[in-house]
Amino acid sequence: MSSVADIPEDGVISVEVGGVEVAVVKTCDQIFAVRDECSHAQIQLSEGEVADCQIECWLHGSRFDLRTGEPTGLPAYEPVPVYPVRIEGEDVLVDVKNPLNSAS
Repeated sequence: MSSVADIPEDGVISVEVGGVEVAVVKTCDQIFAVRDECSHAQIQLSEGEVADCQIECWLHGSRFDLRTGEPTGLPAYEPVPVYPVRIEGEDVLVDVKNPLNSAS
């Protein structure tokens, strides 16, 4: 999928996993994976800013908690799917079939 080294600190990369566009984010000393689409305006979250375990959509400023997928800033009010991440050596593996939250 991708390597830990490919993801910048407090940054994000976009990858496709099993036909799903995923934003893989490194922040707060962890790696997170969320669907790479804002629940408000269907914009790629991977083009937004990352800070404090959140990702911000560049278009309207919606923010999402990377741990839960819950919106932390309007105008979004629906969560984004959060996927389990496993690190094997330097490889980042994302399980898009079993989201950690109920967003779909």
